[in-house]
Amino acid sequence: MLMVEDVDLTPNPQALKFILNKKLLNVETRQYPDKDSAKNDPFAKGIFEIDDVASVFYMDKFVTIEKTKDANWGQIQRPFIDFLKSFDIDLIPEEKEAEISEDSEDKLLKQINELLDQKVRPALAGDGGGLEVVGVEGFTVKISYQGACGTCPSAISGTLMAIEGLLKRDINEALEVVAA
Repeated sequence: MLMVEDVDLTPNPQALKFILNKKLLNVETRQYPDKDSAKNDPFAKGIFEIDDVASVFYMDKFVTIEKTKDANWGQIQRPFIDFLKSFDIDLIPEEKEAEISEDSEDKLLKQINELLDQKVRPALAGDGGGLEVVGVEGFTVKISYQGACGTCPSAISGTLMAIEGLLKRDINEALEVVAA
């Protein structure tokens, strides 16, 4: 049975990170900005059945729920805990294998993702969020924030500049990072 082991505040006042007792995903992250986007994922779809849930992000052993601005967490937490108790974890769709080709843009993307996996994503996950590299065009890296980071003001400004500085220092000083 899925259970909440801990609840963490995030830098985003509209989001809470729920740490679970079981791993949901091994590799992937799943971001659902609204109810319609979650229609093919029974786990996220079930969370959206709870009133005032604005977005759902999950990976590894945690779920970040963002609430609507005027809602209070008391209206969401108890129904979420009840949902977890009744949810069959085997209903979560299987993860997809990443396909990497050998052209230079894909090699750069792989390098970028490896660096982000080591130095950035763990910190963002600690705050209930994540990021996805949407694409690389030339030396422009397009990223999309997930979970609590998706609507957090500090992610859009400071974190974006920090990621760009890291990529410039460790991979190529010509790289530019933009939010998608």
